[in-house]
Parts: sequence; C-alpha cells; structure tokens
Amino acid sequence: MLKAFADCFKIPELRKRILFTLFILALCRVAQIVNTPGINVEALDQAFETMRQNQAGTSGGILGMFDMFTGGALQRFAVAALGIMPYITASIIIQLLTPIYPTLERWKREGETGMQKINQWTRYLTLLICIVQGFMAAKAMENPNILPGVDLGPNVSFVYNPGLGFELMTVIILTCGTMILMWLGEQITDRGIGQGASLIITVGIIELAPSAIGNMWTLYQTAGTSDTNFGLIHVLILIALFLLVTAATVALTVGVRKIPIQYARTMSVGRQGGKAPSSFFPLRVNYASVMPIIFAQALLMFPPFLIGIMAGTDWLSWAVVFEPLFTHGTVPYMVIYALLLILFTFFWVSNQFNTVQIADDLKRNNAYIPGVRPGKPTADFLDWSMTRVTMFGSLYLVALALFPMIIVTQMPIDFMIASFFGGSSLIIIVGVMLDTMRQAESHLLMHGYDTFSEKGRLRGRGRY
Repeated sequence: MLKAFADCFKIPELRKRILFTLFILALCRVAQIVNTPGINVEALDQAFETMRQNQAGTSGGILGMFDMFTGGALQRFAVAALGIMPYITASIIIQLLTPIYPTLERWKREGETGMQKINQWTRYLTLLICIVQGFMAAKAMENPNILPGVDLGPNVSFVYNPGLGFELMTVIILTCGTMILMWLGEQITDRGIGQGASLIITVGIIELAPSAIGNMWTLYQTAGTSDTNFGLIHVLILIALFLLVTAATVALTVGVRKIPIQYARTMSVGRQGGKAPSSFFPLRVNYASVMPIIFAQALLMFPPFLIGIMAGTDWLSWAVVFEPLFTHGTVPYMVIYALLLILFTFFWVSNQFNTVQIADDLKRNNAYIPGVRPGKPTADFLDWSMTRVTMFGSLYLVALALFPMIIVTQMPIDFMIASFFGGSSLIIIVGVMLDTMRQAESHLLMHGYDTFSEKGRLRGRGRY
C-alpha cells in the first residue's frame, strides 16, 4: 500500500491533481481560521468550552456537531463559519423538487447541459440560504441565549458593537465565505481528486481529531482528582471500540451483493463455439455512501436555531414546545435521525440507481442474469434485490450513526471524543477516503502500477 501511495506521485496527471487538491484544501482551512470582524473571540471560545460540558443540552450536541462540520470555524466565528452545509442543504432541496417539477426533471434528462442549469439554480438557492443563516448567526452572536438549551446569563453578547451594521456585515462575510467554499469544492471535483464538498467536510472533521485525543488524555490524567472516573480500562475499551467500529464502517462501505451476469455465447473461428464469459453486477450495501448522513445532519442543524429565534419573540414563543424533538442525544432526536437516514438512503438509491437503464444496457451488450428474462423482468429483479440490500444497509447505517450518542451516556466522555467512534464523522471519513482512493486507483491501473490492495481493485467500490 505504501508503494501505491508513492506511485501516485510518479504519474504526472495524478500528481498534479493531488497537489491541486491539497492546495485548495489549505485555502479552505484559511477561510475556517480567519475571524469575522467585531467578534470577541476569547469570550466565544470560553462559552463553547462551557457549553460542551453540558452533555444533556442542545448546545453540547447541535453546536458541537455544527462546529465539527465546519472544522472548528463556528467556535472562532470565522469567515467560513457556515461551512459548506448551505450548499448541501440547497442540493437536498433541489433533489427533492426534481421528481415534482417537470422542468427540473427535463433538465436532468438533458445530460451535461441540463445539469449545468440545475447546478446554477442550486447556487442561487445556496445564496438565499446563506443570507438567512448568516442573519440567524449574527443574531445568535449578539444574544446567544436565544439558542435552544443555551443559558449564559443576562446581557451576554460576543459582539463588541451589536446592531444593524454588524448584522449586515456578518451576513455579507459569511455568505461570501460559503460561496467561496462552494466554488473551491467544485474546483476540487473538476480539477482535483475526490468529491470537493465531501473532502472539505472530511478535512474539517479530521482537524478536530488532535483536540479529541487531547481531551481524552486530560480525562485520563485527572482521573481520581475530579468527579470523572476515567481510568486505563476506559482507554482500552475506547481503543477496542474504535477498531471494531472502524472495521464495521469499512465493511458497510465496501460490502456488496454480487448478482451473476452471463454473456451470450460467442462464436470463434472454426467449428468450436466460444465459451460464454461470466461476471457479476455489484449491488452496494451502502450505495448512497455518505449522502444520507450529510442530508440528515444538514436538516437537523437548522430547526434548533430557528426554534431559538422564534422562542425569543412573544407571538412565536409556542415554538419552544418542539425543542425536545431536536435536542441532541434524546430519544425523539434519535428516532427522527434514524427515520431521516432510512428515508434519504432509499431516496438517493431511487434517484441514482436506474434499474431500467441498467437492464437495457445489459440487453444491448448481450448479457443477462441467469434465470431472469431480459428487459422489464431484469429491471424488476434488480429493483427487488436492491430494495432488500438497501434496507439492510440503511439499518446498518442507523446503528453506526446512533452509536456515539449511546456511548456518551455510558462513558464519561464529551461529544468531540464520541463523534469519532462511529456516527457521521467516521462514516464520512471512511466513505470519502475510500472513494478518493478509488479514483487514485483508477489512475494507477491505467498506467500499469500496483493498486492499494494486494488482490487487485478495492472490493465493492466498482460501478456498472
């Protein structure tokens, strides 16, 4: 495997793509570090540390999770404090509207030209979402107590000079920061290696790993000197859990069900007929990859902030009754999260896995599934098989996603540490890294180099 990594830099095109990707990711990190003007960064950082200690509250979950997806930019209230999530949210909305509006459906069938139109409208919607979320973020900095589960005392503000001027400036800066991240992500997808938006999120998550390790080391050192009972046995259990959950995440990502494919018999020169070659069609257990996680997280991040702002007004104070539904770590939150994961998994598969087109391609290439007639019966068989595989994969995904919330209640660790033991963080990291390795592997195979796996291509990640 190490030799394969070294070989990546021997291919000029691949080396150029890797270096370009690293350069763009470095620019993204700059946007996640530079602070927005007018913010008391020291007070904001102290408030975040205080809120993280409240594991039962929304602040320790929603804000901590939002900060994780922005690579710590929210805690600094940096230029990229909104992160790439408004773009992801806009993509969700466009995906949901595509089957409803004939215009979007027609654009989707037009190929590259139609996708350019869809991407353009996605950018417009991203701009609108950034303006709304930027204004909400500015109000939250002026009065953080409007956030659900946050109580920092009276007259608390992280802004030196609150008012309309600060709000307009913040909306403009945060909107520009997200639009720049969106553009940089598109540049990675087109000219680099890997999926741009997913890589930006992944780098932001990995950036918090040293802090999580430091927090765990602090808990171990303070064991016996504080109320926290975190000894060597807990460290060993966490290491074992991390290895098991990582292995389970990899298994979910690369797992496939092999559907046998038989090709029609070919005639060779002479009297003897050629032997019909056989192959298989892989149905991925986690065909949707990290998209259900990103979709569900993007949707669940928005309601708590909206509820907090609505609860701060007299005529919308009734919205506070919905706060328990979106309190991170509670049973209602887990149920909603699980249902969204299952829903988005099937939604993504139904939109991306076209059984009719696959059946037509097999028929056109003189291929068939043994025991199944070509055409519509093949499409129905693939749809039935993929539905069963997707159901198992979605339940597997739910179990991994909910695992960090469970261990937080069972062990004396905070959300930052638990987020690396399954959940969205580990699933995104594994999924994005394997997908990026798959793209690099295709370049290695094209130029005759050894791949990352000793037995050939990384199993279960090939597509028809």
